[in-house]
Amino acid sequence: MNPMPPHAAPEFDDAFRTRLHDLFGWRRDIRHFRTDALPDGTIERLIGIACLAPSVGLSQPWRFVIVDDPARRQAVLDNFTTCNAEALGACSDERASRYASLKLAGLREAPCHLAVFCERATEVGHGLGRRTMPEMADYSVVAAISTLWLAARAEGIGVGWVSILDPAVVALALGVPRDWRLIGYLCIGYPRAEDDRPELERVGWERRQPPGDHIVRR
Repeated sequence: MNPMPPHAAPEFDDAFRTRLHDLFGWRRDIRHFRTDALPDGTIERLIGIACLAPSVGLSQPWRFVIVDDPARRQAVLDNFTTCNAEALGACSDERASRYASLKLAGLREAPCHLAVFCERATEVGHGLGRRTMPEMADYSVVAAISTLWLAARAEGIGVGWVSILDPAVVALALGVPRDWRLIGYLCIGYPRAEDDRPELERVGWERRQPPGDHIVRR
């Protein structure tokens, strides 16, 4: 069998790389949303871009659930409220008041809710690359979320990843198969304000560390 012919790769110049760096810098976790709806077909198109992400063994284990039903949204919001109260209770006294002041989700305002699951048991990809590291399926879904996030930011659309949730409760509320694993619950919509610094840095919760602090050589 003849090998597949190579395709000519596009050339990305310095101007493109500069703009790409700007995109990375302005990709923020958004919690303050305007309530205006996204144009019809936007979320489906962004999901299509997300599916261009790499996946282990080409397994494509991502499963996207667009959450439109008000009752299901309310169930997720109720779970966030419960989990957030538990997290506040676990904070030390010196951190509790600061934690209580944080806005940690845009569940009420965001026009679009998107739950992203991983189906680890998918037969697509024939298990390649997952025997010793089955969690690679989860990481593939994270890559898809990151791809969607950047694509959304390029269109002026904000994304907020809500992690203060009980995955089992969310899965039950959304009625998905029991073997699907929740990876991310996303709020998506137009930001009320723009900033290239993380909100948690702006309010003094934490500071961004220099990249060199995270590099080890062996």
